[in-house]
Amino acid sequence: MQLNKSLQSGFTLLLNGVLTLIVMFCFTTLILLVAGAPPLAAYYHIFKGSLGSWITFGHVIKTWIPLTLCSAGLIYTFRIGLWNIGVEGQIMMGAVFSTALLRWGADWNQPFGVIGLAFAAGIAGGAIWAIIAGFLKTKGGVNEIFAGLGLNFVAQGFILWLIFGPWRRPGVASMSGTEPFPYQLWLSTWPGLRIAPAGLALAIGAVLLTALILKYTRVGLNLKAIGNNAQAARLFGLNPQRNMILAMLLAGGLAGLAGNIQVTGVYHRLLPAISSNYGYLALMVVMLSNYNIWAAPLVALFFACLNVGSIQLPMVLRLDSSLSGVIQGSLVLATLAVQAWRVKRNK
Repeated sequence: MQLNKSLQSGFTLLLNGVLTLIVMFCFTTLILLVAGAPPLAAYYHIFKGSLGSWITFGHVIKTWIPLTLCSAGLIYTFRIGLWNIGVEGQIMMGAVFSTALLRWGADWNQPFGVIGLAFAAGIAGGAIWAIIAGFLKTKGGVNEIFAGLGLNFVAQGFILWLIFGPWRRPGVASMSGTEPFPYQLWLSTWPGLRIAPAGLALAIGAVLLTALILKYTRVGLNLKAIGNNAQAARLFGLNPQRNMILAMLLAGGLAGLAGNIQVTGVYHRLLPAISSNYGYLALMVVMLSNYNIWAAPLVALFFACLNVGSIQLPMVLRLDSSLSGVIQGSLVLATLAVQAWRVKRNK
């Protein structure tokens, strides 16, 4: 019986994915035609620009790592019914806390210890920023969407103040960011690919740990129960507010870890745009994956390919690079359209 339910659930997920891809392909092709671009040539150059060589594939994986970390964290908050829009700011604060620790420990002769503490600092930074939004929601009655958006702007302003103020480069203050960290504090990367094995391992570990927590632990069961019916869960002795804070903490910690990877394994300094909008993109990844932790990494890989490959569009076809955002938005619209059709059909 359980096997039949699993097979049926898998088949439904596969069918939803196929229908979504068909709708997305048709909608995207229409957009490309309206923009005056040959669709087949655009698809070819996106593919070539993302998977055409090992170098471009390395860029895809560098995008996939923080995107997957944020997506895994968002699964917790979506499971309990929270829209953690503030994940973008949580990435930023994870990067800020990591940068502070790396600057503080730059003169130590223990690079591995400093990097390890920077990981912890990044997790703490993202978690603290998420907990603030959680308390505003549970104690202050502030909708988590508005709280998250407000904290995103605060985090962005704080980063700009640091870069142009106390952490500005000697003799210059520019959008290029802070002074690069000493080389010994960079995460080691594979030659040629520039992918940090530690970052890749953390992303894979986050997916596996999230899947285990949600399926086999009381925490996962509590989040699901509260997300389905908070009032009923309260009658069974669960504390919705406490579990909401916990979900925000877990999501913020993983987002902060993504911010740490950005500063230690990719840019090696703090930049104004350190989040690269991965938080907002992760929201679309989770929605498109139908809040499934196993589907999220695959969808994240697709978005990473699209994000990296779309760079070819302005260079080769003279198209605006913002067309990539339009294509990504069409994915979400296609997903929502297919889900609405299936709900209406099942009534």
